[in-house]
Amino acid sequence: MAANNIQDRLLRPMRDLRISVTDRCNFRCTYCMPKEIFGDDYAFMPKDMLLSWEEITRLAGLFAKLGVHKIRLTGGEPLMRRGLPELIRMLQGIHGIEDIGCTTNGLLLGQQAQSLYDAGLRRLNVSLDALDPELFGAMNGRGIKPAIILQNIEEAREIGFQVKVNMVVQKGVNDREIMLMAEYFKSQGITLRFIEFMDVGNENGWNLKQVVTKREIFDRLGGSAALEPVAPDHPGEVARRYRYKDGQAEVGFISSVSEAFCSNCSRVRLSSDGKMYTCLFASSGFDICRLLRGGASDEELLAAIINVWEKREDRYSEERTEHAASPRKKIGMSYIGG
Repeated sequence: MAANNIQDRLLRPMRDLRISVTDRCNFRCTYCMPKEIFGDDYAFMPKDMLLSWEEITRLAGLFAKLGVHKIRLTGGEPLMRRGLPELIRMLQGIHGIEDIGCTTNGLLLGQQAQSLYDAGLRRLNVSLDALDPELFGAMNGRGIKPAIILQNIEEAREIGFQVKVNMVVQKGVNDREIMLMAEYFKSQGITLRFIEFMDVGNENGWNLKQVVTKREIFDRLGGSAALEPVAPDHPGEVARRYRYKDGQAEVGFISSVSEAFCSNCSRVRLSSDGKMYTCLFASSGFDICRLLRGGASDEELLAAIINVWEKREDRYSEERTEHAASPRKKIGMSYIGG
């Protein structure tokens, strides 16, 4: 099998690379980095543990040789890592990479949007879970109001960014905001993506009763009378997309709990300290940084990556039950990247 056609044990190719550039974040969202655990004295990774831009670029180039053509930068909060535009410029030069995006909470976007755009970044996914100031402030754990995020989104769009907004929906927490969020972003012509509350990591107190399913949200938005399906842009796209029948705005649903999409998952993840993960819900990863800093050649690194991927058989979301999800140790989202 040619290197750029590698498949795992379920015949899934490798197409998308998520790169976490930092484990730090300036929010303390209750479903990701609750402040009760990630307090002011929490010990994040020291700088020398983080992959350098040169190391990330070298590894990304190897992943591209194996079939990856899309990269998403994430964290933690990626905009907290200094010099991010430099990394984007370096990644732009990799043969085979067709698309680079970035997921952010948007707080630092006003300061950095122009430099990121000038470096070549064009797509942003901004996390925003409510429009109600008190609710959003409580959810992000820092009292940050949505107005600053909305302002930064607008400034980014004026610069030229394509922006999508991600909303993690929790029953009894922010599900009353579903219609408000939908109406606001529809009026702005911005795609809003509803994300089912997931059991990533072991710190967010997940239980199935707090999940608002794709079907429930779809029905609240008017169901098939109001929305029509949109074909995916590419194989392995995780969001189920719909267009409003009375306009061109879209909504998306990322439904890893109620409608798992493991069967066509083509994502590989690289943590900020250089571990390779083949699933968002993984318990452990392969330490490629150890090989990299140990002097391994490109051929040796490629062989290691191929070996990990060809043994891959992850399909956690298809096998999840509420009973099984709780005791199993999983890597935290702030570490592995959403």
